[in-house]
Amino acid sequence: MQTKNYSRLSTCIRCAIAGVTTLALTAPVWANTEEQTQAAAQERVERIAVVGSRSAPRSVADSPVPVDIIGGDELMKSGSTDMLNMMTATVPSMNVHSHPISDAATLIRPLNLRGLSSDSTLILVNGKRRHRSAVITMLGGGLNDGAQGPDISAIPGAAIKQVEILRDGAAAQYGSDAIAGVVNFVLNDRDEGGHIEVRRGEFYAGDGTSNEINANIGLPLTDAGFFNISAQYKASDATSRSTQHASAVNQVAYGNPNISIDQPVQVWGSPKISDDIAIFANAGLDLGNGREAYLFGNYSERDVMGGFYFRDPYTRSQVFSNDGGQTLIVANTDFSQGDCPVVSLADPTFSVVNAQVQALPAHCFTFFSWFPGGFTPSFGGNITDTSLVGGTKGEFQSGFLAGTMYDFSATVGRSEAGFKIINTVNSTLGPDSPTEFDPGRYIQLEKHFNADFYRFVPVGLYEDLAVAGGLQWSEESFEIVAGETASWEVGPYVEQGLDFIGSNGYPGFSPDAAGVFVRRHWAAYLDVEAEVTEHLLAGFALRHEDYETFGTTTNFKLTGQYRLTDDFAIRASTSTGFRAPTVGQANISTFRTATDDAGNLVDIALLAPSNPVAQLYGATELTPETSKSYTLGLVYSGNSFFMTADAYRIDIDDRLSQSATINIDDTERQRLRDLGFKGVEGLSQLNFYTNDFSTRTTGLDIVMNYGTALLSGRSTFSLAYNWNKTEVTRFSDITGAFKVSRLEKDLPKQRATLTWSQEWNDISMFLRSNYYGSYQGVHFDTIAKQASSKVTFDLEVNYAINDAFSVAVGAQNLFDTKPERVDYTDTGFPQDFLGGKYYETSPMGINGGFWYLRGRYSF
Repeated sequence: MQTKNYSRLSTCIRCAIAGVTTLALTAPVWANTEEQTQAAAQERVERIAVVGSRSAPRSVADSPVPVDIIGGDELMKSGSTDMLNMMTATVPSMNVHSHPISDAATLIRPLNLRGLSSDSTLILVNGKRRHRSAVITMLGGGLNDGAQGPDISAIPGAAIKQVEILRDGAAAQYGSDAIAGVVNFVLNDRDEGGHIEVRRGEFYAGDGTSNEINANIGLPLTDAGFFNISAQYKASDATSRSTQHASAVNQVAYGNPNISIDQPVQVWGSPKISDDIAIFANAGLDLGNGREAYLFGNYSERDVMGGFYFRDPYTRSQVFSNDGGQTLIVANTDFSQGDCPVVSLADPTFSVVNAQVQALPAHCFTFFSWFPGGFTPSFGGNITDTSLVGGTKGEFQSGFLAGTMYDFSATVGRSEAGFKIINTVNSTLGPDSPTEFDPGRYIQLEKHFNADFYRFVPVGLYEDLAVAGGLQWSEESFEIVAGETASWEVGPYVEQGLDFIGSNGYPGFSPDAAGVFVRRHWAAYLDVEAEVTEHLLAGFALRHEDYETFGTTTNFKLTGQYRLTDDFAIRASTSTGFRAPTVGQANISTFRTATDDAGNLVDIALLAPSNPVAQLYGATELTPETSKSYTLGLVYSGNSFFMTADAYRIDIDDRLSQSATINIDDTERQRLRDLGFKGVEGLSQLNFYTNDFSTRTTGLDIVMNYGTALLSGRSTFSLAYNWNKTEVTRFSDITGAFKVSRLEKDLPKQRATLTWSQEWNDISMFLRSNYYGSYQGVHFDTIAKQASSKVTFDLEVNYAINDAFSVAVGAQNLFDTKPERVDYTDTGFPQDFLGGKYYETSPMGINGGFWYLRGRYSF
């Protein structure tokens, strides 16, 4: 072996494969003394990432693909305690929207990496695939419509040692979903010490108060292992960034005493989250002779309740009026008592309308008598997430496989979403309708069994050839549990115009829709990597997968890095990838409420592609998305400066999403009846899952870190910049022009963060500026305008009282920079017609500045 003046970390690689975890820092750490400088240099050398190569972990500078490493301590320097917000505040290529009034997207918000949908990013924990959530995002802001990604919010920050973000296609290495990249959460593995932390914060507007307690403790597991456990409890109040809905303003003008102009009837804001509990445990045990056993898992649960759309008491169809607000729907509960009078709305004065309602005979019923001011449902649910991963790894000591390292593991993950909707009705039940409903549950269950092998083979190259290979068997099931009968049944008043079937806003799942849908598949992969010369590192990966439903897929990846000097290198990769449609996407059928182009509420049926009605309108069996990715980058790692710049392109064909909505008028409803379809009375629009468009995403990521002695302390400066552009290269009428616009424009093309971390003896400071480029502002899925760029600042100051106690005060969006106000100019709607102050697509959120106070005890 030749001697080099820089290290590829071969010894550390072998240790890491054998189970030794190394510390990775987010940026270089610098000091004044020679001893401290040497220690800092050693820390820089051990910036190791597991993702990026199935053959062996590597340093960030030596990786042939772009990898970000975020330390757990940096993640926690945030006013937010939600893992999604902590991640997006640090990595500009990640985005997440607030999604107020978005059905299940309010419960589990989707994460976007490199402008792609949330289920195009693979999530790992300790290098093992994490299961998807049970929530399928029905209203995902165009970009995530129909996506089913993992629930990242179930992961508490206290459990994390570091996060590794591979910004490159990796389906050939890890399988489905890794089109945009891979995020690997590495759990704490300390065997001693720990902390207890208390945090409280509130938005400058005086709402959204959040309280959190989190703790971590490391314990020895005999003399040869560790047991590390983290727990978090938090709760946060709802926020409102709303104006009064125009319909409610009209009701006040009519003299309706049931609506207050000071209380928005429709709230745009963050939901209320209560009893949010998250527990993560991680354990490892040295079995001797190079063998190790490991076990980790989690349990989390939270209750979420958010707002929904306002139902106007004069115009809401299928509940109050079916003729555009000319008359109220009046149901006859006993025809033997005679016909029911007409309640006219020609004079909308409340006293006039209410007098007619009060004069109705006892056998005549209208929901106006229950909700004279209209009603706004509240939608939410209970989210439960559990997982358990166990395995053993080591090195074969004898026989043909002597010297081969192995890792055998089994994974089971389960996510359950139980829904709840209150302050609403099943109109077909008339006066017998309840006002609270249990619409049912979704359950996602995944099982994975893996056998992974690693070996270093001498083949006469500069270093031994690293060979990895393995097998995986997986089973995925999606279960739909029927809701209570009242949430889905067809009541006796459906023929009298009260024909919204099920709980209004979110109908329950009927026994016909319920069931367990299962899919199995197996995979085999090979990954080789070699230092061909002193300067050239090359790798190749190949993966074959076989699915029960749609057949087989084979994908590859080529990577390379060439060191021009000790400090400067170029790197490149090309790969193919795929994303399999989930079992839930292939089988789900449900209703949701949205708005049409005129701002009116409409009820949309999402049908499974196998549904005969969906097939009548063009639905076909779902197939995998396929992709081609290209990356070209530069790496510089000098004595005090680290920089990477990576350009990329991702072409995705046959992308999976929801089709545009298809209008169902009276003629179409009659045609469906003639064809033998039932239950179409309340159907006004429908859509379905389809592989109907293709995209090209191009972009540039730049990351810089610089450390120096400054202001009698230690300073670290970090810059991260992302430019990202998505173009829809193919689409049809089923996709819809507005969806194309949302895919291309809703996310800002440019995002950047500039961070200054300063440390003194007892005081440390963290200052970050955030740049958000212009984007398409969308409100109510109806109004779309170009919104301007914004800059915000985050600040935290931490004081160490002694070795054990510290306190911190900080703020996100320090100067309370407001997001773009909804502009109704040239929309045809009056100002504030739909009730929201700000565009929901705001990349900086809609809630404004947030302050927090944190106390920490370490031991």
